[in-house]
Amino acid sequence: MAKIGIIGGSGLYNLKELQDARDIEVPTSYGKPSAPLRTGTVNGVEVVFLARHGKEHTIPPTQVNFRANIQALKAAGCTQIVATTACGSLKREIQRGDLVVLDQFIDFTRRREISFYNSFEPGKHGHTPMATPFSERLRNILIQSCQELQLKYHPRGTVVTIEGPRFSTKAESNMFARWGADVINMSIAPEAALANELKIPYAAVAMSTDYDCLFDDIMPVSHEEVLKVFSENVHKVVQLLLHALPRIKEGNMNGNINEKINGNIERANRKMNSFDLKSSIRTIPHWPKPGIMFRDITTLLKNPEAFRYCIQEFKVHYQSQNITKIAGIESRGFIFGAALAQELHLPFILIRKKGKLPAPTVVQEYQLEYGTDQIEVHNDAIDNGDRVLIIDDLIATGGTMLATCHLIEKLQGTVAGIGCIINLPDLKGIQKIKQYDPFWLVEFSGE
Repeated sequence: MAKIGIIGGSGLYNLKELQDARDIEVPTSYGKPSAPLRTGTVNGVEVVFLARHGKEHTIPPTQVNFRANIQALKAAGCTQIVATTACGSLKREIQRGDLVVLDQFIDFTRRREISFYNSFEPGKHGHTPMATPFSERLRNILIQSCQELQLKYHPRGTVVTIEGPRFSTKAESNMFARWGADVINMSIAPEAALANELKIPYAAVAMSTDYDCLFDDIMPVSHEEVLKVFSENVHKVVQLLLHALPRIKEGNMNGNINEKINGNIERANRKMNSFDLKSSIRTIPHWPKPGIMFRDITTLLKNPEAFRYCIQEFKVHYQSQNITKIAGIESRGFIFGAALAQELHLPFILIRKKGKLPAPTVVQEYQLEYGTDQIEVHNDAIDNGDRVLIIDDLIATGGTMLATCHLIEKLQGTVAGIGCIINLPDLKGIQKIKQYDPFWLVEFSGE
C-alpha cells in the first residue's frame, strides 16, 4: 500500500487531521530525525508526518539532520514525499500568502550534508541526475489541486536555499533575484537532493511570507513576520495537502523517468473530458505522401469555440510563468502564438525560414532526414535574459522546434516553455525537446 511522507516546515509542526495517529521512533545510520515520525491515515491514505525543525521549531536550518529525516521516511515505507516550506519572495508578483509549486533549486548552502555517499563501491558511483529535482507527477497533482481549490498559486518557481539562520543582506537578495531565483528559503535544496539520491519522488510547495530585503519600499523580513503570515495562511497548505493526498495515492509510485511526459498526457486527457478538441481536427490519410496521416487544423480554425479553447488553455497554463515574449514558428505558430500574446499582453516575435525577414537576423541551421534547413529571427527580437515561450501547432520529429530553442539561446534568451496543439508521440520528437518543458493539448497515435 502506498505511504506518503509529509515534511512540515516553519509553522506546520503537526497535521491534526491524521486519524489513528501515533508517534514512532525510527533510528537511522545517520542518527535521529528531527522528531518522532507521526503516522496515521487521512481519508484512508497512509501518511507519515515529520516536523523538519522539530515539534517546537528548536532545530536551526543548518543543524537539521536531513540525511536522517529522508532515510527515516524511506525506512517507514514512504514511496513519495511532499514537503512544505515558508519562503521569501524575490518577485513582486509572488505576494504574501501565495503558494509556489517549486520546480528548480539553487543550492547556496555551505555546511550541509547533502549526500548519502561518503565513498563509492568499485565500479559503482552515486552521481545522481538533478536536472529536474522535483517530481513532475507530484507537481502536476499539486497544481491541479490548487486550481480546483481556487488557491492563489504559481505553477513553478526556482528556490535558492541559503545557509541561515540569518536572513540575506540586500546585496545577496539582489544577486539571487538576478540569478533567476523566484523565492528564497533555508531548507529545500539539501532535502530534495537527498530524496533524489534515494530515488524517492519529491515535491515541495512553498508559501511566500515576505519579500526578503529586496525592495526598498517594503520592510525587510523578520522571523516574527514570517510566522505571522504563515500562521494566517497555513490553512491553505493543509487544505492543499488533504485535497492532493488521494490523487497521489492513486498514481504510479515507481518514480518513472518519463513522468514529465506522462504528466502532460494526463493533463491533455483531463482537458479532453471537458472539450472534445480531437474531433475538431481533421485527419487526411496518405497526404502529402503514402503512409502519412496528416492532421489538418484548418477545421479547428473554422471552429471559433475550438480555437478559443486552445488559446484559453495556453493562457491558464502559462500566465503565471514570468514569460517576457512569445515566439511563433512559421507559419501556423503565428496564428496561435499571436492570439496568445494578445491575451497575455506580451510582445510577439516571428521565427521564419531563411530569407523571409527584412532586417538583420541570426540564423540557426538544423538537420533534415536528407540535407539541412535554416530558420532565423531578427537579431533585435530577443534581449539578454528574456524568457521566451515557443508556440507551434504540432510536435512531430522535433527538429525545427529544437533549432528554435537553440536560436533563442544564441541571443541569450531562455526558453521558458514549448506549447503546441498536437503531439505525435510515435515520431518521438518530444524526446528531443523534453528539457524545455513541452506542453500540448491533444495527441494522435501514428504518423
